[in-house]
Amino acid sequence: MTLRPLLCALSVLAGAPALAQEPAREPKPIAAQPATLNDDLRAKFVAQAPEDVVASKLIGTSIRNGANETIGSVADVVFDDKGAVKSYVVSVGGFLGLNAKYVAVAPETLILARKDGGRLDAVIETDKDQLRAAPEYVYLGTEPKK
Repeated sequence: MTLRPLLCALSVLAGAPALAQEPAREPKPIAAQPATLNDDLRAKFVAQAPEDVVASKLIGTSIRNGANETIGSVADVVFDDKGAVKSYVVSVGGFLGLNAKYVAVAPETLILARKDGGRLDAVIETDKDQLRAAPEYVYLGTEPKK
């Protein structure tokens, strides 16, 4: 037997189209233009004014009453969905943050002013007993389980 018929058969098979189907190819994604901001979405930068109150400087500020007694401190600031101050959370009682009670007061009840050297002064017309008797402010997600 000669190799010639075998080589002819192999060459015919090699030139024939493949019977197995190739997997369908996913179309290649077309590169899009990079995202840009139009003028309505551009960031607007604002400089701090001397009368502005920065939350990081407000938190921890002692709160006094009209009799010049320290009755608590600002523990947090609550904002509504439009970004306006909804309430101030006041820490009452306790020692060094232990056993403190938190109550929320309406923003108009806490009078903020600048004193000597630009430090913040916070005054509220109430006393410790009234704050201790107020409903406790409970942060969402920290409610006691029933």
